Amino acid sequence: MVARILFLLVFAAGGYLLGVRAEMPREGLGLGTGIGVLGLVMELLFSKSKAATIFSGLIGLTLGILFARLLYYPVSTLFSGAYADYVSVVLNAVFGYSGLLLGLRKGQDFSLSGLVNSLKGVDEENLKILDTSAIIDGRIADVSEAGFVEGVFIIPQFILQELQHVADSADSLKRARGRRGLDVLHKIQKMSTIKVKIIDEDFPKIKEVDSKLVALAKMLNGKIVTNDFNLNKVAELQGVSVLNINELASALKPVVLPGESMNVFVVKEGKESSQGIAYLEDGTMVVVDNARKLINKNIDVTVTSVLQTTAGRMIFTKPREALDREELKMAGH
Repeated sequence: MVARILFLLVFAAGGYLLGVRAEMPREGLGLGTGIGVLGLVMELLFSKSKAATIFSGLIGLTLGILFARLLYYPVSTLFSGAYADYVSVVLNAVFGYSGLLLGLRKGQDFSLSGLVNSLKGVDEENLKILDTSAIIDGRIADVSEAGFVEGVFIIPQFILQELQHVADSADSLKRARGRRGLDVLHKIQKMSTIKVKIIDEDFPKIKEVDSKLVALAKMLNGKIVTNDFNLNKVAELQGVSVLNINELASALKPVVLPGESMNVFVVKEGKESSQGIAYLEDGTMVVVDNARKLINKNIDVTVTSVLQTTAGRMIFTKPREALDREELKMAGH
């Protein structure tokens, strides 16, 4: 507090001395005090502001002073001598302070990522950076086509290079996956609701593609679209938002309640000797009790319970015929 009072007194005294020299002591004292108060206000604002807000405020201050200088030349012709200098100081103070306040106000919505996006010609809103796994998977194209995803899809060159490397692989399976990924990208580019932008941004010091994606998402303030579990966790640990295709698919799976019936094809034995295993079309595992002798057969089952795990959803069932027999026994008693 003492330091602030001394700061104000120094500016007030300096303004008074300049005023005495210009034969305007009162005006000089008022101007010096005003500048001192302005400095204290700036110090208070800057101490509670982010770096981006301060930067925006300084830009506003600079533009305000430049505007004051441009305005000074026509206005100064109306005054002469010390009054012209006084007008210059007043214009600088008024427009500089106004520019500062305007810059600080606008700086609340300013971000470095937004500036980078503007320089790159990328819209700041709804930026989604596609991972190779999500592109090859292909479901992102179907979700986008259905209108559930919109905005700008960012495809960095290092992802395209990785995709091209997979498409040129000697392994026929990998080659097919890579070409599928290129077809998916081509499909997305034709969609009217999606804007695809390929950027050259790279991080030479970072070797791993996943780490590059995280760094790029931080820089652009975007979200990573992937179905890679490890990338999902690494990105979340570093504060990057992730849209996981597998999580979306899991959330959209139809809810199965105990007591409902379904028809399944038992494909193999379960962990327990009496169990059989079947799968729904979306890959959900169905455990069927007392179905060891029913492998390679279509049977009607009734859901007894549903278990949600980190690996996915498991449905426990019993053959419909076995339940019917149990119900008859209960009725007989």
